[in-house]
Amino acid sequence: MVVFPNAKINLGLRATSKRDDGYHNLDTVFYPIPIHDSLEVIINTRKDDKPITFTHSGKLISGDQQSNLCIKAIELIRSDFPDLPNMLVHLHKNIPMGAGMGGGSSDGAFMISLINDKFKLGIDNSNQKAYALKLGSDCPFFIDNKPVYATGRGELMKPIFCDLSKKSILVISPGIHISTGEAFNNIQLSPTAPSCEQIVQQPINTWKESLENDFEKTVFPKHPELGAIKNQLYSMGAIYASMTGSGSTIYGIFESSPDISPFHAYPYEIGLIENGKHKRISIN
Repeated sequence: MVVFPNAKINLGLRATSKRDDGYHNLDTVFYPIPIHDSLEVIINTRKDDKPITFTHSGKLISGDQQSNLCIKAIELIRSDFPDLPNMLVHLHKNIPMGAGMGGGSSDGAFMISLINDKFKLGIDNSNQKAYALKLGSDCPFFIDNKPVYATGRGELMKPIFCDLSKKSILVISPGIHISTGEAFNNIQLSPTAPSCEQIVQQPINTWKESLENDFEKTVFPKHPELGAIKNQLYSMGAIYASMTGSGSTIYGIFESSPDISPFHAYPYEIGLIENGKHKRISIN
């Protein structure tokens, strides 16, 4: 069985307060976008093999195998369903990693749904989300995979109407690694600003003045090229442009297909989404 985990962008991202558990309370809207990985699971009939044989292709995946959320998802479910057979797992990685697009979280969440469907385990939606939450705060989002307003650590979600399918979204990933821990350590709290939920319900042409990603205030001074990308998107006619997550991916929302030629000279990954479909991603 093959599934195609997708990425997300944040429409606004605010840190409203520091929690007693060391995390931050967040205020954001998660929006799914059709840039995908590919994830396949088949039964391993070789009796002498280990429970999970994991291979991957595409982008280089950092870290050891046991820290991969796909593997963790299988082990989490196997703890409750010990009769699951041995599996061959292959992940083709296409979503930029460490870029604020939720690719790893999506892979883990999609694995939960895949295992549930393939082996007919009967895990309902609520319990799939409970498993996903054990993998990471934003993982449950990818179970329903629809726009949500998220608070708490990002795990408290409610559906929100937001439809960008008639817009063009240009996604620029410059390949700059942003330390999430460092980004949070330097974040400036904004406890009294209007919620992202309220702002996103307003016409999109009003977002530029009010829908902010708080991480830009600390990340852009250290990586001015990210601010330059955002400014370039606006100069190209974007209705709204922002960094997603704690970076480093920058996206712009356009009324029609933009000319991406201004970025051709740079070693960026460029994704273009039109009419709700991913048209291309290129590595210059």
